[in-house]
Amino acid sequence: MLGAVPTITPPMWTTMATGAYPATHGITCFWNSDPVDKSKLIYSLDSTMCKAEAVWNATAEAGLRTLVWHWPGSSWPPTSDSPNLHVVDGTQPGFINFGVALREDEVLIIADKRVDELKFIPSGGHANIGAGCLISDVDVKEASTGAEVAKSSCEDATASITNVMLELEDGEYSLELMPYDAVNSPLKPAQGWANAPEGALEFTVLLSKGYLHRPCLLLQDVEGNYYVEMYKNKKDEKPMVTLKNGELSDPVVDDIVKEDGERIKCFRPYKFVYINEEGSSLNFWAGRAFECDNDVVWHPKSLYKDIIENVGYFMTASSLGGIVPFFTGALMLPTWERYNDWQANSLNYLMEEDRYDVIFTHLHNVDGMGHNIWPHCEVNKHTKAEDVEQNREYMAEVYRQTDRYLAKFLPWLDKGWTIIITSDHGLIVDSEEEAVLMGDPYGVNAKIMNELGFTALKKDENGNNLKEIDWSHTKAIAVRTCHIYLNLKGRDPYGIVEPEDRYKVEEEIIDALYNYRDPNSGRRIIALALRNKDALLLGASGPEFGDIVYWLEEGFHRVHGDSLSTHLGVANTSVSPIFIAAGEGIKPGYTERVIREVDLAPTIATLLGVRMPAQCEGAPVYQIIE
Repeated sequence: MLGAVPTITPPMWTTMATGAYPATHGITCFWNSDPVDKSKLIYSLDSTMCKAEAVWNATAEAGLRTLVWHWPGSSWPPTSDSPNLHVVDGTQPGFINFGVALREDEVLIIADKRVDELKFIPSGGHANIGAGCLISDVDVKEASTGAEVAKSSCEDATASITNVMLELEDGEYSLELMPYDAVNSPLKPAQGWANAPEGALEFTVLLSKGYLHRPCLLLQDVEGNYYVEMYKNKKDEKPMVTLKNGELSDPVVDDIVKEDGERIKCFRPYKFVYINEEGSSLNFWAGRAFECDNDVVWHPKSLYKDIIENVGYFMTASSLGGIVPFFTGALMLPTWERYNDWQANSLNYLMEEDRYDVIFTHLHNVDGMGHNIWPHCEVNKHTKAEDVEQNREYMAEVYRQTDRYLAKFLPWLDKGWTIIITSDHGLIVDSEEEAVLMGDPYGVNAKIMNELGFTALKKDENGNNLKEIDWSHTKAIAVRTCHIYLNLKGRDPYGIVEPEDRYKVEEEIIDALYNYRDPNSGRRIIALALRNKDALLLGASGPEFGDIVYWLEEGFHRVHGDSLSTHLGVANTSVSPIFIAAGEGIKPGYTERVIREVDLAPTIATLLGVRMPAQCEGAPVYQIIE
């Protein structure tokens, strides 16, 4: 499939749903810019911001029972009152309920005989560590703004955020350096238990930022194999969960405790991740905790209860891995596999119950793990050379995992269903040693624009740049993936560029971008820079786009969002999406044309015999339709 631009989640899923380009539907990045203060980001996974109709409104209007399941582009809240339209989430890309029901992030417990003091180490208080490593530096450091913005794009986004970026860690790069909560716990002889066998060792799992203690026993079976029992307290006769070394639990229901003492009923998985040969050091993992009864982003709300009662609670996937391959294999891959199974089981249950005539659904495992793994699939300054082949194999396993998920739906082809498999974009690996700080979706790309003299920054008493824009001397800012806004007098609050000078200043900026060279390689970093009016050729213009729209040259990308949709990377990677169609109404064996993202919605409308979405700009893929 020929991808559209910008090659980033919300605008592309919106394009596929509406058949309209971003210039028409108005969703232009993970965040749109505030119309007054262009440095502020406004979260764009919100259907009320979309100016184009989705095809599912047309299917529901035509009487087709329609389910939209976690589509991360202008799906929530529902935009039709039709009783035929049911919508589940869509407020973030990770997985169901991530934005509304997450009550505690994942925690890694390091239990070790060398530890003397039980210590909760909050997110940001340590660097990524490997299996069996102790955290010795427990001074709490503030997480980078980039990590906070990245997290908010996966969780509960605030109305607007300002983030001036001067280092890679200030932006999307922080996704693969995401901090997590950890615990150092003494591993010592068991004492005070109601029923601990002789020789048992104990450690403590600290949850809820340290407010909740769950005692654990480390035991061995008759063959000498280790296992862990976790209890609510030492007086209980039966454990909450029992896990062998390497075993992942089903979701376990338990309270989390807030600082004010309030308790919230949640579910989360656990895993006994690692133990050394001597039995003196182990890692135990507590997954993300989700509120049990949260149906806020389910329409109708009864659908949530139906799924939980008949399929169960979902596995909450881990973000630990990527930079530490051990945790990729031990946590990321198996937890995503279990989440995939839950989603497939949920959808198959609804299909077997004959609830729907058409389902629009999305799965984020390839993207979610790809952001963590792909940056470490080529030798560079932040990846160990010996890890590269293992990381590439793990990424191949992500695709095999996805094939196993898709296989669970293929029997429906024999029952008259049509299946379309597609994606919003692909993922690529840089060929350059380091990405450049332009095109980052999570804020103001200030570094290079400051070097070029277009973005001025305030300075501290020592003359060092602060992460604060000096609007009185700023001609333009680069913000989000591909947008440059002039600081225009009469339009912007602190504008200094005269309207009659606009064309000249745009020309200066475009010239400077093309002439800028990467200090490491000497290569040009910009592939294409266009005035807003000219970017209409790519469907990337209008008031929600910058005055200048640009894309990076191959080799300097951050996995996808800052590139043209045709770009290639090393390790046989491509940012292009895919399109596969099979089943009722599809002509077998046709492979001879380019399909665009705007063609998806009208092709679906044609197959189902319903009207086109109101602002549709694409066309049915006539050649594949019988």
